[in-house]
Amino acid sequence: MRILRWCLLFVLMTNCLQAQDRKEFLLEKNWQFTQGDPSGAMGTAFDDKNWKTVSVPHDWAIYGPFDRSNDLQEVAVKQNGETAASTKTGRTGGLPYVGIGWYRNHFDVPAGTTVSLLFDGAMSEARVYVNGKEACFWPNGYNSFSVDVTPYLNADGKNNLVAVRLENKPQSSRWYSGAGLYRNVHVITTGRAHVPVWGTYITTPFVSDAYAAVNLKTSIDNTGDADVKVITEILDAKGVRVVSKENVQKVTHGKPFEQNFIVNQPALWSPESPDLYTARSVIYINGVQTDTYTTRFGIRDIRFIADKGFFLNGKLRKFQGVCNHHDLGPLGAAVNTAALRYQLTLLKEMGCDAIRTSHNMPAPELVTLCNEMGFMMMIEPFDEWDIAKCENGYHRFFAEWAEKDMVNMLRHYRNDPSVVLWSIGNEVPTQCSPDGYKVASFLQDICHREDPTRPVTCGMDQVSCVLSNGFAAMLDLPGFNYRVHRYGEAYGKLPQNLVLGTETSSTVSSRSVYKFPVVRKADAKYTDHQSSSYDFEYCSWSNLPDEDLAMAEDNEWSIGQFVWTGFDYLGEPSPYDVEGWPNHSSMFGIIDLASIPKDRYYLYRSVWNKKSPTLHVLPHWTWPGREGQETPVFAYSSYPSAELFINGKSYGKRFKNDSSTQNRYRLMWMNAVYEPGEVKVVAYDEKGKAAAEQVVRTAGKAHHIVLETNKEVVTADGKDLVYIRVKIVDKDGNVCPADQRLVSISVSGAGTYRAAANGDPTSLDLFHLPRMHAFNGEFTAIVQSKEQAGNITIEALARGLAAGKVVLKSGF
Repeated sequence: MRILRWCLLFVLMTNCLQAQDRKEFLLEKNWQFTQGDPSGAMGTAFDDKNWKTVSVPHDWAIYGPFDRSNDLQEVAVKQNGETAASTKTGRTGGLPYVGIGWYRNHFDVPAGTTVSLLFDGAMSEARVYVNGKEACFWPNGYNSFSVDVTPYLNADGKNNLVAVRLENKPQSSRWYSGAGLYRNVHVITTGRAHVPVWGTYITTPFVSDAYAAVNLKTSIDNTGDADVKVITEILDAKGVRVVSKENVQKVTHGKPFEQNFIVNQPALWSPESPDLYTARSVIYINGVQTDTYTTRFGIRDIRFIADKGFFLNGKLRKFQGVCNHHDLGPLGAAVNTAALRYQLTLLKEMGCDAIRTSHNMPAPELVTLCNEMGFMMMIEPFDEWDIAKCENGYHRFFAEWAEKDMVNMLRHYRNDPSVVLWSIGNEVPTQCSPDGYKVASFLQDICHREDPTRPVTCGMDQVSCVLSNGFAAMLDLPGFNYRVHRYGEAYGKLPQNLVLGTETSSTVSSRSVYKFPVVRKADAKYTDHQSSSYDFEYCSWSNLPDEDLAMAEDNEWSIGQFVWTGFDYLGEPSPYDVEGWPNHSSMFGIIDLASIPKDRYYLYRSVWNKKSPTLHVLPHWTWPGREGQETPVFAYSSYPSAELFINGKSYGKRFKNDSSTQNRYRLMWMNAVYEPGEVKVVAYDEKGKAAAEQVVRTAGKAHHIVLETNKEVVTADGKDLVYIRVKIVDKDGNVCPADQRLVSISVSGAGTYRAAANGDPTSLDLFHLPRMHAFNGEFTAIVQSKEQAGNITIEALARGLAAGKVVLKSGF
């Protein structure tokens, strides 16, 4: 009987402790949303039955409509060298992002637990209320923040109301920010003694192929004067335990619980082998289990060595990176893991190995994917410090909130192996202030305090200022935005003896648009508000890609670049930002707003992708009215030479050479003459043997629609996406590059239509409607899975064309 009683007591204790253990869930569905600022909307008795029901993540501004009046700004963009104000149109995408929005939802938690709400991002100036009482305010729309809501909960834990007020003020952004609860909201329940949000810090003080030292610091709240025991096991990528340790300590004076481990024969994290480990820690207070906390991390060694460059795990490498804004094109700012994965997959195929989160804290889903897929990251928090770029920008909050925002960002992402650099700002006007270095030092010191393992940089564009006033010299690593022609000067004057291209190129192009004559141009403008895809056009402050590629190749101290940008984004339609409406999205992207690679994609791929050869020919070869006129042909190729044939006639071989940076990276036949038919380029290897060829043919009359998907099976979770590339082709399958007709999309079965985009920066088609005009014969439709298995049927219809159809499978 005594044994039975002990067994029953053990079961009861186990159940009790299990109920106290950490749990986390997302608040995704059944949010009530309204635009405007109704009085009393935070109250429990407020009637929201007429509000719209939405799921979070949610961006209410992406649905438009586009309008010139939505974001008119009378400003001088000083970082672009402007001295007089002018009327800017489309600067934030021409979308209605300004205004106030409210969200309300209810949640249940076990009575007596400690509860935190974690917001991955809320745009912007978030005021969070729980059961009618204000729990917190957080102004930065990009940063993650958490709040302990335990004091505001109902006693039984049931039917707790969370209400969130968000406000985007006019002229609060230089690009499309999005609006709303556009990132995930988490509910976290624990016992009283627990590891707080982002409460662990893992470093690898020594790394070698033979073994690695791992140090784990764990903060634990509400331990009192008790003995604390932590049992931690480290698991490899397959879930196999590689080492474990049990320690007992007193946690006093705010000092975290510390443990050390040796991992033998570690799998080192790199872009080529993104191996990850998991530290699983179980917390005991006076012998009673109170919490379990897991931390994913990687083992890798980073070093920046003066005059020699950047070394990852002892191997020299250059950053082959891109800058990206946070929007996902037609999906807006609402985060979606499948969309991010698709973007990163395209970049990986190009040979990209690094991402700069310009100019804001990223979504945690992006960082997780970079850990898993193998991208190094430069995480950057600010576009403004204490001096304004936008009338209602972050400068209003900098003095009070900069350190809080930095601490959140650093503690959130300092365990992620993908993160190799912190940036403290982008082109901040403060860089030219006499005391600007003091502000930079303040921010850099926060980085060093919270994470001394990574260097700090800043995207600087005013080279003369920062070289003369000490601003660049005090940074761990000087980063320059453009001005590649001054890298050598900076290298010679600065003590770090290294230079990073934090933002490069800003070459502009519109997919499948070609302008004649083909010459280098800065700030080229045309009546159609497009830019040429010959990749010879750039902004007044920037340059062509070839110059940055050559700089990195020729100088060990030039440690690589982050190209502006990987993807086109909503807003900043340079060079058409001054009265250029309806142009309302960037043309900087290597990949357009529809996630379709531009020609420039293959220029970078030919240099960066060392695993797979590249041969890409441009332009298209459908030019009615240009018969007999010079129509240059370019080849972007990893091969050293190639020969051009037009309808069988050779235009000769071209060899890469150092006569100019363009001839170094491009094979060009400037004397090619257009005649309808066939263009063929044959590439030759180092031994002069034919290694690859590409053929481009003149398109005939548009005949039918072709649908190409990025995958054939989707996950039936209600979140997965499939990207469908819609092509208008002739009877032989050649894309018709002049076809701009309207195409309707229908989706049936286990999926729903989500959005579409055509990559045309002047298009005013609404993304969420199931129809889109083709842009030069193509666009992209996006379909989302339902929470049910089955087939998804997608059909594309257009007047005068045979329909396109594809059937996909959706499963668990």
